[in-house]
Amino acid sequence: MTMHFVDMIENRVSTNAFDPNKDVPADQIRQLVRLATHAPTAYNLQNWRFVAVHSQEARARLRAVANDQSKITDAAVTFIIAGSLPDHADVAPRLRPAVEAGFMPQRMADGWVDAVRQAYEHHPGRQRDEAFRTATFAGATLMFAAQAFGLASCPMGGFDPDGVARAFGLAPTEIPVMLLAVGHAAEGNWPAKPRRPVAEVLSLV
Repeated sequence: MTMHFVDMIENRVSTNAFDPNKDVPADQIRQLVRLATHAPTAYNLQNWRFVAVHSQEARARLRAVANDQSKITDAAVTFIIAGSLPDHADVAPRLRPAVEAGFMPQRMADGWVDAVRQAYEHHPGRQRDEAFRTATFAGATLMFAAQAFGLASCPMGGFDPDGVARAFGLAPTEIPVMLLAVGHAAEGNWPAKPRRPVAEVLSLV
């Protein structure tokens, strides 16, 4: 199993050409998001939102605010992955299952509420950074979940965040961080591109 996952990492590609005639069913979309929610978040905030842009109408609407990228309408589904600004009011209900399961003391959960308040309440830059971290972890997890199901994916920037938020009803506290196209690869995609040597990017201290 370990080697299988290593192979997935080494052979992952950002797919540019999708087969527009092959769909991903709604049940599988839900499964992909369920797996993505196993990504880590600070204080277990789970401060994310996933919008699965699946219908032809919705994909066309997204393409209109995403630099007319053809992947959006060719792929079976494109996820808008949004990070929410962290709010201490969200901590208690998100930790309650852990407290009720008996492995997290209530005192610790209460302490995390205070920690989130102190860390983020008057720090908009930290809030935004955390929203981006959360969405990035979720996007990476969803990408590898898709690969495990034999699906291709491509994370994308190149969109109008305000336009995406308006077109798909995101709250003011939800930041669209990335788009992730998922579907079936068409013929002609490149293999994984060579990476820089580890010696160029690693400082072992």
